Amino acid sequence: MLTSKIISNGILRALATILIIAIILYFLYEIQTVIVYLCISLLLCLLANPLVQFLKNKLKFSNSLAAATTIIIFILMMVGFIFLFVPLIISQANNLSLLDTNKLQLQFMETERSIEAYFNIQHVDLNKMLKDSKVTSMLDFSYFTGFINSILGFVADMGMGLVSVFFITFFLVKDQDAFKATARKILPDNNEDKIINSVTKINHFLTRYFIGLLLQLTVVFILYLIVLMIFGNQNAFVIAFLCAILNIIPYIGPIIGTILAGILTMISMIGSDFQSEILPRTIYVIIGFLIVQAIDNNISQPIISSKSVNSHPLEIFLITLISGITFGIVGMIIAIPVFTMVKVILKEFFPEHKIVSVLTERI
Repeated sequence: MLTSKIISNGILRALATILIIAIILYFLYEIQTVIVYLCISLLLCLLANPLVQFLKNKLKFSNSLAAATTIIIFILMMVGFIFLFVPLIISQANNLSLLDTNKLQLQFMETERSIEAYFNIQHVDLNKMLKDSKVTSMLDFSYFTGFINSILGFVADMGMGLVSVFFITFFLVKDQDAFKATARKILPDNNEDKIINSVTKINHFLTRYFIGLLLQLTVVFILYLIVLMIFGNQNAFVIAFLCAILNIIPYIGPIIGTILAGILTMISMIGSDFQSEILPRTIYVIIGFLIVQAIDNNISQPIISSKSVNSHPLEIFLITLISGITFGIVGMIIAIPVFTMVKVILKEFFPEHKIVSVLTERI
């Protein structure tokens, strides 16, 4: 029989539980930056694991030396990646410095007159339309100052973040065996084997996924490079590399890469005739990139992604689309790894469930 004391105790426990959960969520929100650093460090640890095992097993490195060597290699790769774009920046700056501003102004005015003539033929008052839209009143040039300040703040945070990530990654790589042993001690005995098996399988599948992703990006990079070299594009290697990296973002990344390739192609040809040289070559480059994307989207990406995580290509497409709609670009990037982790955990803990058995039959 329920008494007022039992009911009041139940209400108090429920309120205490809600309060504790709210405090935990608020704490996690406050340390979200640290959580991001930990996630990136865990990702780097997964990528570094094959190299660390090679250094330890084949070259007989100690844990500390293997971890330090791996971190140094990551840092050198990052520095090389940065300096890879220095020639591109310098060349584009030189092209802009050689720009004939008078000729550009004449071309712009001619283009403007052509656009106005077109709208006049279509009986559209362009000036009235612009005034009615009040576009100029919405422009606030104070945003430029804020934009510059945000860039400076981002650079400062980026430097601190890189130091933190590499520091955490070093100890994760160096002491991963000790961390695993400690985890075994604190895990509940009845689920210890399931948790260990889940972590092992997740590590295996994510390693395969990232290797497959690198293979896919390599294929796209080679095809982009071929397209740019065929049409004699300056800095073809750097542009192809940058556009291939953007392919990490599903669906949106290739579009951004194509636009970027077109813009860089036009800038690299400043001084040439727009109608007979710049425009045709830019169109050819864009068409070439679209063909590469068609090959990647329909052949290499579904095959490599599905084979690396043992999922059907339709599963990958749907989960990426849903994650993109729900969480934006970040959701699209992490969709496949998170989906794979969830499938492994469900397979390990609920293998008899019908829906789980259907979803995880390939694992």
